[in-house]
Amino acid sequence: MITGTQKLESLCRVWGFLKYYHPHVAKGNLNWDKQLFQKINELQNISDKQSLNHLYSEWIESLGEVPLCRECSVKDQKVYFLKNFDLRWIDNSQIFSDDVSQKLRYIESNRNLGDNHYVGKGGRKIYFRNEKSYGSGFTSTAISLLELFRYWNYVEYFFPYKYETDQNWNDVLTEMIPKFLLIDDDENFHLTLAELVTKTDDSHAYISSKEIQLHLYGQRKVPVEYSYAEGKLVITKINNTRLRHQSQLQKGDLIYDIEGKTIPQVINNLGKYVPASNSWGKVSKIKDKLLFSNNDSVALKIEREGQNLEIKTRTYLIKDIIHEKNPVPKKWKFMDYEKKIGYVNMGIIEKEDLDEMYSSLRSTKSIIFDLRNYPKQTIVPLSYLLLPNPAIYYQFTFPDTSYPGKFYIRKNVTGRKNPEYYKGNVIVLVDENTQSQAETTTMMFKQHPKAKIIGSHTSGANGDVIMFKIADLDTRFTGLGAYYPDGRETQRIGIIPDILIKPSVEGIKNGKDEVLEKALEYIKTTD
Repeated sequence: MITGTQKLESLCRVWGFLKYYHPHVAKGNLNWDKQLFQKINELQNISDKQSLNHLYSEWIESLGEVPLCRECSVKDQKVYFLKNFDLRWIDNSQIFSDDVSQKLRYIESNRNLGDNHYVGKGGRKIYFRNEKSYGSGFTSTAISLLELFRYWNYVEYFFPYKYETDQNWNDVLTEMIPKFLLIDDDENFHLTLAELVTKTDDSHAYISSKEIQLHLYGQRKVPVEYSYAEGKLVITKINNTRLRHQSQLQKGDLIYDIEGKTIPQVINNLGKYVPASNSWGKVSKIKDKLLFSNNDSVALKIEREGQNLEIKTRTYLIKDIIHEKNPVPKKWKFMDYEKKIGYVNMGIIEKEDLDEMYSSLRSTKSIIFDLRNYPKQTIVPLSYLLLPNPAIYYQFTFPDTSYPGKFYIRKNVTGRKNPEYYKGNVIVLVDENTQSQAETTTMMFKQHPKAKIIGSHTSGANGDVIMFKIADLDTRFTGLGAYYPDGRETQRIGIIPDILIKPSVEGIKNGKDEVLEKALEYIKTTD
């Protein structure tokens, strides 16, 4: 006896494998979605292993003869990364007969090479293509399963960090099939898709949906700005509203409870639908939405000047909240009167600014590069200015479209022979906002002989992203693996600072940048 979930699991695997491996299917010669719908219907009348394998055997035969592929067995010069590659399911004798397993293994050995109808290559990354849209609303169980099967196989064959997910990706399929079978409306459809995307444990991942925003967070907001520290929200600014009501909150208030739940409890409840590489990444993605609501007011518990208070504060539509523009920060500056310490805001400095910046700061004894933001592709020209020699600063893994599930490794070198390199201290400020290109840039800075990383763990989502749609909703995940030169991982872990410091409640209340202060304190010790 084979269960309904086991039947659909096997169908998802076989359908996805044939989609990327079978030469006729991979070339786009068949309506592959239609074939899936047919098989979903046919599975309803199957309850035993023999009938299931008869279905698969006839299906594979109907796709046409697979010619021998002599090139498929030729060894190339690529260095492979195989932690994601796993076709052992083909040999699962509890599900598949010897005949079906042999047919699938034959297709693997004589797989599609070259162009693939469903996967394109652009530069150093891939993109998904030629997928028919069925809209973003719930229409049928079969289409819901199609979207699950598409996404599961995208991750199975093309997500570089599949092997690092908390839950084994095979178990994700087992868990999610019954949930997709229960979907009966748009809201449940989007939330279940969000839960699926969250299983990647990738801070690059997201799914864009008004249904999710409305259900999880709401369209109204408490008109304040705040920072997160020590499990509390520290109010840093009260915004005006077009309705000109007086806020019950004050700058410096600490919010520790929202509608009867502590801040960590709220984050934990929402975390099921918010993909992130680690706990601090989860906080980073959720914290800005904590004071959203669908209600006209929100019940809060706060600390103010040593007293605990319970208040109800109004919420407003976003259009009714007035956001004053903050002054534009300088791209670079001196931190001291003697001009011994320079500071560079990596989030706003452009490539064309670098020569002028370096001309101003090259005589300093230390330069602080603030990477608590997202840089503007300045990594290579900066390496030419700062590093003494070419250096391998990370290695990438790229998906191999000629053998889906396998990735190949390339090491990346930056910098050049430069006797005039910067001889002072290179101080890099990081936190959970330091993600992807910012993390790679940090890895470049670490090649400097006097580099010091100060702050807290970075996001742990590194490598270019693949952007695509699932159920006609914008989504994405990391597309390339990125590692230290010796192969150590940064995904999910982040870059660990040399000097660990996080903002504190007291520091935020007093308007301090404790990470920057720690950097200045460290510089004093090097004089």
